[in-house]
Parts: sequence; structure tokens; C-alpha cells
Amino acid sequence: MRQTKYIMSEGLAFAEDKDMEKLRRYSLKGWHVSDFKLMGYTLKKGESSDYIYSVDYRSLKEDDEYFDLFSASGWSHVASTGDIHLFRAKPDTKPIYSDRDTAVEKYESSARSINYFVIPVVLITLLAWGGTMLSSGILHSILIVTAVISTAIAIPAAMTVIATYNNKWKIKEKKGLINLFKTIPVLLFLIAVFVLIYVRDIGVNILASMIIGAFAFPTAIWIFMSVYHKIGKKA
Repeated sequence: MRQTKYIMSEGLAFAEDKDMEKLRRYSLKGWHVSDFKLMGYTLKKGESSDYIYSVDYRSLKEDDEYFDLFSASGWSHVASTGDIHLFRAKPDTKPIYSDRDTAVEKYESSARSINYFVIPVVLITLLAWGGTMLSSGILHSILIVTAVISTAIAIPAAMTVIATYNNKWKIKEKKGLINLFKTIPVLLFLIAVFVLIYVRDIGVNILASMIIGAFAFPTAIWIFMSVYHKIGKKA
């Protein structure tokens, strides 16, 4: 029998609570997290235990006191990837973030970490697409390739940032901002479809196709994972 297995994450920025609850269910079955990356978790077979899981976002520079602080509060460090740290504890342990202010701070820290990566990528992407409209020949081809590659990175990265801020605004109960950012993906999708149908420019059409794919692909994965988990529960 396998002693390790890998499960997909639904995205911490998009479904953190679902991921943590899923890990708890696996622990009850004797599968405990031994490592994790942004796309999923590595589980190791052991004895069945009831653990609750939580993540924290913080940039560390050999700060042993950080983990000691969590340990003293009953939270054991499981694994880290980048500035994301996964902890587990017994169900009666006090939550890591027990009030609104600290919960907001958590997502602000997460957003700061992501912004260092996202802002340069988005700027490069915009400059590359702008360059494709002003160039020709070999330079145009190079910029098209650069723009496509950077867009493939920039769109999911930007969506992650938006989701992170959305989580913060939910805690702050800023419904206006939440509703505003919910409409942006829909508008972008509709604009991309319109452009793809009516605009006859290869560069613009590639960009529109990538925007459509950026929404369609995660949706397809979400549907697949939802069906997979429902079948798993029935089994």
C-alpha cells in the first residue's frame, strides 16, 4: 500500500477554508500533510488523528521565534513554501487569527508578498502588448512571444491578488468593493469574447483567447475536482 500521495489544492487565495477542512478530513483517515506547494499537498500515511489546519503568510529571515510563538500556542509547523506557512493543531486550540484586525493583517501580508512578483509581471505584459502594436517584422514576432508568455503568468497572478484583497474586504465587510471586483472578471470575459468575434488582429485575438482560457481553464478544473470529490465521498 502506498505510504504517500498527492492531492490538489483549490488555491489558498480562492478556497483556503475548503483546503484546510479537506486536510482535516484526510487526517481523520490517517493521511497527514508532510509537504505542500502552491498547487497541492503531499500526504503521508499514519495513524488517524483529528487535526485542524491553518496557514499564515509572512516573510521570514531566519526567525526561529516566529515558529516558537506558534508552537507555544499549540500550533505545530508542518511545512513552508515561500512566504506561506502551514500549521496544524488539535481541534480545541485557539485559532491563529481570533479577531478581525489580525485576520486582516494576515491577508495584507499575503498581498504584499504577491505584489512584489505580480506588479513587475503585469507591467512587462502591458509593455510587451503595447510594443506589438507599434512594431513590425522580427521585433513584432519577439514581442508577441514575450507578451503571450508573460500574459500566461500575469493573468492567474493578478487573479490571485484580487482574490487575496477580496478575502481582506470580506473580513472588513466592504461589500461595495467585493461586488465591484466580482464584476471585473465577467466584464473581461465578455469583452474578450466580443474582441475575438469582431476584431481581426492576430495579436489582439491571441490576447482575447488567453483571457477566455484564463477563466475557462480554472473553471474546468474546479468542475472536475468537485465531481471527483463527490464521487470519492460516495465511494
